[in-house]
Amino acid sequence: MNRLLPFDNKVEQIILGLLTVFIIIFPMLNFMFPEGSALHVSSFQLSVWGKYLCYAVLAVSLNLLWGYTGLLCLGQCLFFALGGYAFGMYLMLMIGDLGSYKSSLPDFMVFLGYKELPIHWKPFYSPWFAIFAAMWVPGLVAFLFGVLAFRSRIKGVYFSILTQALTYAAALLFFRNDFTFGGNNGFTDFKFIFSHDINSDGVSRGLFWASGILLIGVYYLIAWLLQSKFGLVQRAIRDSENRVRFSGYSTTHYKVFIFVLSAMIAGLAGALYVPQSGIINPSEMWPTKGLDIVVWVAVGGRGSKFGPIIGAILINLLKSFATRVYPESWLIILGFVFLFVVLFMPNGVVGLWAQLKSKYKFFQGSNKSDGAVLSNSN
Repeated sequence: MNRLLPFDNKVEQIILGLLTVFIIIFPMLNFMFPEGSALHVSSFQLSVWGKYLCYAVLAVSLNLLWGYTGLLCLGQCLFFALGGYAFGMYLMLMIGDLGSYKSSLPDFMVFLGYKELPIHWKPFYSPWFAIFAAMWVPGLVAFLFGVLAFRSRIKGVYFSILTQALTYAAALLFFRNDFTFGGNNGFTDFKFIFSHDINSDGVSRGLFWASGILLIGVYYLIAWLLQSKFGLVQRAIRDSENRVRFSGYSTTHYKVFIFVLSAMIAGLAGALYVPQSGIINPSEMWPTKGLDIVVWVAVGGRGSKFGPIIGAILINLLKSFATRVYPESWLIILGFVFLFVVLFMPNGVVGLWAQLKSKYKFFQGSNKSDGAVLSNSN
């Protein structure tokens, strides 16, 4: 196999091709067909599917840690939310004096009695600084936490618990009104993005395309990384970290780099999620959100490049349906889905075909051996 080719087989090439066609064509249906047409896609549908693409990027970022490095992070939603808050600060400043209080300050600051904009908000008048902050803020948090955790050789369930504790602490901090990030309500009521009406059809199409480009770009990045020497060491750490350390590699440096990279990817996904959802608040970094991402990856297939994408989209489609039809039973349904996957589909959706094929070969081999025993006895 050509090691420069970022695909494992032709099936992945076909799936990636279909995904690319969907990303290109789906927003075009918004303006190619009039409202009322069966082929028309509304701006609302674009924003919903754009959020699904952002969730897919988030799931891929966790899979980079959990599936390929063996680090189960329950705080990936924290990095997603930090990226969202970073870009949300820019969106809040773009409201200007069109808010409820007709002030240049965000409404929640006026309500809390602020007289001027806090100094750490001022750089976020620049959208490019906000995009950059959506990467370096989660990356910095991941770097500081990762250095402390990995140098202490914390791993396994202890690492998972610590990441969840970090997420819980951050959520409590962001719930505080005096933390200058909107408290319980967070950021909402956005008006403009890059000087365009954020609710316009053109912006909805642009955000969808940006989410799709990010997803494809992250896929290529991870595919390239996995086929490099770095990726080989990364998977060796997952399989036997002590053996890698005894071979002379600094596993701490590898794990810190991967942790920071996954946090930055999650932050970019959060930055694109916020203008499409129209809101960001501390509930996005609540620990239960981190568990949801684990379910997406497990359902799709941990340790595969397309599994997390499929899992994130399938579970969120199921959630969209179940919360409408069975709103009080959604968490029970999600729990049953996760248990079913763990017990009967350990390799997720992407591994189901191989699993069924191996079962078929096993039973076929058993039947042949039974036939041979019977013929020998005769």
